[in-house]
Amino acid sequence: MTTKVVIYGLSTEGYSLACHFALNGADVQIIDESTPSAITINKDIAKSYPSVQALKDDEPLLAMASIDAAIAKAQVLIFAPRIRKTGQDTKIEINSKFKDAVSNIKKDCNVVYGLGTGFGGNSENISLLEHVTGLKVGKNISYFYYPLSKENIIKSYIGSSDGKENDILKNLFTNDKNFNFLTLSSSEYFHAMDILKQFSSQTSILEVCKFAKDSVTKSDLNSEKLGELFLDDLIDDLFDLRSLSSSFESASSLMYLINGSMKGLDGYIKRLIDEIRLILKRNELKASRTKILLLWTLDQHEMKGEKIEKLQELETKLKDYIGDVESISQPTNIFQNNKTTIVVICSKHDFDYMMKHNKDDSLIMLKANPLCQLIAQK
Repeated sequence: MTTKVVIYGLSTEGYSLACHFALNGADVQIIDESTPSAITINKDIAKSYPSVQALKDDEPLLAMASIDAAIAKAQVLIFAPRIRKTGQDTKIEINSKFKDAVSNIKKDCNVVYGLGTGFGGNSENISLLEHVTGLKVGKNISYFYYPLSKENIIKSYIGSSDGKENDILKNLFTNDKNFNFLTLSSSEYFHAMDILKQFSSQTSILEVCKFAKDSVTKSDLNSEKLGELFLDDLIDDLFDLRSLSSSFESASSLMYLINGSMKGLDGYIKRLIDEIRLILKRNELKASRTKILLLWTLDQHEMKGEKIEKLQELETKLKDYIGDVESISQPTNIFQNNKTTIVVICSKHDFDYMMKHNKDDSLIMLKANPLCQLIAQK
């Protein structure tokens, strides 16, 4: 029997899962939060459109159903929304969307929560789920925790409210015998370890690279691939790190690790701005005669809006020193102006684009990597 899957959120991560499931024979619908409809994703759509943007750009004729009708028939409901609020408003937005997603589920539905939480976050989700639906987790519905990221859509484990295997989900996600069903607390701990390893490693690189001043040392470090780690990579999963941070109220060794990583990122943003100011000083450039272009091609359909937030933060802080600051993606002739242009390249994708397409030798290009490398200078 074909499994009926509904994914709440036309996000990059949600769409990737939808395509994976459709290609494996599931009956898949994905809910576009911007329109009141559930879109059917079949094998042909999954093969023809590799991304949400490709789907939106081509605007193919798609089979649609009402959201309420789709969710009511779902055997599996996966929560993968696009979250764009920041600070204290983030949790309000998440809870509001989670209520919308689960309000029409029926008995025996398997609810899969796709956002990263801190310790105990899933207990709060279960309480909200039971309150909204009137159903009982472990009795007539099931709850699972499967934190999604762009880089690793199919993981090796999933958290389960009872810690037991679920044949529907096991067949849906993977045929791998090593796919493990863990308790919710165990899955939270494993995810926390993954996030902390990622950020601790990156923060260590950022802090050590501060001391690399001369060109020879920077060249040596660059040869170890450190030059390929961009601001875009450093921000990945910051949402999850912040969620983990909210689990603790008092000081602890774990909290020091979390805070150290977040301070490391903040410190890097400051260092990047200082490097730009240093370029102006060395080249005797006037702020009024200089334009800053932040080249960062963002995926507007990612679940989490941490990169959009950081880009806005960087742009705002730079405007304190230089009035003409603009964020762009994949420029062509935009550089033609009467000001000296400093291009801050924020991702590997954008760097490769510039190396291939840029013909303007007058540009000053700065790689937003741990070494803050100057690529071309007037």
